[in-house]
Amino acid sequence: MAERRSSARQKSFLQGRIYFNNRRSSVDCLIRDYSETGARLKFSESIAVPEAIELYIPNKEESHRARVEWRSGNEMGISFTDEVRAPSSAPEAVQGDLATRVKTLEAEVATLKRLFNELKSGIRKRYGEVA
Repeated sequence: MAERRSSARQKSFLQGRIYFNNRRSSVDCLIRDYSETGARLKFSESIAVPEAIELYIPNKEESHRARVEWRSGNEMGISFTDEVRAPSSAPEAVQGDLATRVKTLEAEVATLKRLFNELKSGIRKRYGEVA
């Protein structure tokens, strides 16, 4: 049988989790073969999943969008449809993004507190102080 893969797969024994249905559904799997372009996954039982999935590999902290290429019993072969998405090698970039998000959320909380206090004050003025 002719080899159709564009890169050689290495035997592996990695834990994985696939996500589908807009990440509303997930299933644990075992990654038996792994390469830059795809993987062979093994499940505890036969499962029905759509053609497009996301594979998360906790040990490598990687996530891949993938397409199901074949299915056989409780195994399936997938090909990655994107670049590896791993944590940034520059932690300061992640921290900077996190700091920006925290600042934005803090500003939104302050605005909501101000609006709440204005509403509370308006209710007190309109209906008098409730004892």
